[in-house]
Amino acid sequence: VFYPLSKSKKWMDLLSVHIKRIITNRRAVKMQYDYSKNKEEKPDPVKADVKGTLPAWLQGTLLRNGPGMFSVGETSYNHWFDGLALLHSFTFKDGDVFYRSKFLRGDTYKCNMEANRIVVSEMGTMAYPDPCKNIFSNFFCRFTIAEHSPIYFTDNCGTNIIKYGEDYYATSETNYIRKIDHDTLETYEKVDYLKYIAVNLVTSHPHYGKDGSSYNMGTSIADKGKTRYSIFKIPPTAQDKKSPSLKDLEVICSVPCRSLLTPSYYHSFGMTDNYIIFIEQPFKLDILKMATAYFRGVNWASCLNFHSNDNTLIHLIDRKTHKPVPTKFITDALVVYHHVNAYEEDGHVVFDVIAYKDNSLYDMFYLANLQGGLDQPKKMGKLTSKPEYKRFVLPLHSDKGVDVGSDLVKLKSTTAAALKEKEGKLYCKPEILFEANLWWLNLSGVELPRINYDFNGKKHRYVYVTGVELSPVPTKIMKLDVETKQMVEWSEENCWPSEPVFIPAPNPLEEDDGVVLSVVVCPEPGKSSFLLVQDARSFGEIARASVDTDIHIDMHGVFVPQRT
Repeated sequence: VFYPLSKSKKWMDLLSVHIKRIITNRRAVKMQYDYSKNKEEKPDPVKADVKGTLPAWLQGTLLRNGPGMFSVGETSYNHWFDGLALLHSFTFKDGDVFYRSKFLRGDTYKCNMEANRIVVSEMGTMAYPDPCKNIFSNFFCRFTIAEHSPIYFTDNCGTNIIKYGEDYYATSETNYIRKIDHDTLETYEKVDYLKYIAVNLVTSHPHYGKDGSSYNMGTSIADKGKTRYSIFKIPPTAQDKKSPSLKDLEVICSVPCRSLLTPSYYHSFGMTDNYIIFIEQPFKLDILKMATAYFRGVNWASCLNFHSNDNTLIHLIDRKTHKPVPTKFITDALVVYHHVNAYEEDGHVVFDVIAYKDNSLYDMFYLANLQGGLDQPKKMGKLTSKPEYKRFVLPLHSDKGVDVGSDLVKLKSTTAAALKEKEGKLYCKPEILFEANLWWLNLSGVELPRINYDFNGKKHRYVYVTGVELSPVPTKIMKLDVETKQMVEWSEENCWPSEPVFIPAPNPLEEDDGVVLSVVVCPEPGKSSFLLVQDARSFGEIARASVDTDIHIDMHGVFVPQRT
C-alpha cells in the first residue's frame, strides 16, 4: 500500500507529518485541560518571568475574561460557558510584565456565595432557590438580578470586555453589563441596557469608530407586541460628563424579526464605512419555551433550536439612511458566532465569517462532555460541523433586466457568487477561503478570529486565529493570508493558546507591523503557563512571560494602551 508513496517525496513528507501528529495527539490526550476545575484568583500583581525581548513601545494591559468557577458548595454548572466570570490581565510596564486575576463581583457571584450553592440560572444551568432560605431572601436575590427583565437574567458577565466612552465593562449577552477597573479588576456598578434602550439580549462584540463611538446591537423581545433587532450607537463622551456615555445612546435602525416568538441568536455582526451586516440565522430562541423553562425544569439553552431547512437572511443596513437596502440576500442554513471583517469594493460589500453547518459547537462544551482529569482521557464533545472561514459578497448594483440565475458579483478576486432568484432575492454562495484541513492533519478548523483593528471596515489581508484539532481546546495559533491563501502557525506540545490579539506598532508601515499576544495555558505539571508575544510579520516568538499560577482558558478581551 505504501510502496507508491515512497516514490514521492511530497507524499512521504505528508505521511511523516501525519505520523508525528498522531503521536503528539496521543500524548496530548493525557494532558487535557480540566474544564470543570475551580480557579483561584490572584488579586495582587504577580511579576512574570520574561524570556526574550519585549518591544519598548508595548506599554499597557491585556485584559481578558472567561469562566473560572464551576461549582459552588455541592452544586455545579452544567456548561463551561456558565462558570462564574474570572477576569485576568497582563500589564506591560518598562520591559516587565505583571499578572493578576479576580472574580467578577456581580450580584450573581454574591448571591451564589451567600447561599453556598448556585441560585442564579445561567444559559445551560437552571438553578432553583435554596429551600433553607426564607422566601424574602430568595425574592431579594432574584429581584436584584432580574429588576426589569421579564426573564431572570444573570449579571455573570464572563464573555468579553467592551468599551463605552471611557469606561470598560465585563459583558456576556444579557441586558446587564458590569463596569470594571481595567487596572485593579475591581467590580463597579451594574448597568442595565433596558434603562437606555429596549433590548433583552445584546452582543458581546461591539464595533468602534475612529472617533471613539461604539456600535452594538440587541434583541427586543415582544416589546409592545413586536420582536425586533436594534442597532445602536454610543458616543465617545457623554454630554453630561458625570453620566455614562450610554445615556446618550442613539438607535440607528430597528429590523423586525422574521418570527415574532423565535428571534435569531447571534454573537457578532459586521460593519463597513457605509453599511452594517447582520446575519439572521435559523438558530432561533423560542421565547415561549424560554419563559416557561423554569417551571418545566429545563435550561434556557434547550430553547435554542437550529432549523436546518430554513434559509439564512442577510440584512444589509445603510448607515446613512438608517434603513435596510431593498434587496433580500439569502444563503443556506448556517450558524455564525464570529464575524472576521467586512469592507466595500467596487460596488460590493464583502464580509468574512467563521461558519458552521449546525449548532454542535455549543453542545460540545457541556461539562458532561468534558469530564476527566489530567490522568485520564476525557470524553470529548464532537463537532458534527467543522468551522470554515467563508467570504460572502453582496452586490449593491441593481438587478433589473438581469435573468434569473445570473451571478451579480463582478469582483474577479473571489469565487463568491450572488445568484438572482425570483421575487427580488439574491442567493449568496460563499467562497471558502480556509476550510477544515485534510484528515491527515486532524484539524477541525479555525476560530476566534482577530485582525489589525485599524483595518476594521476596510480591505484586510491578514487574520489571526486559533486552530482546533481533536478536542475543544485550541492547540495552535495561526496567521492567515487571505490573498495568497497561505498560513503559518505556532504550536507547542501540551500548550493551549487563547484568542490571539494583534497590537499595532507605533507608526506602522504595513498591516502586520506589530505583535500578537496570546495567553497560553500549560496543564503539564512543572511547566508554567505564559503570555506569548509574537512578531506579527514573521509570526516568530520574540518573548514569553511565564507566571507560576494556575491560569484559566478564557474567551475574549481587549488591549488597553497605557495612557500618555
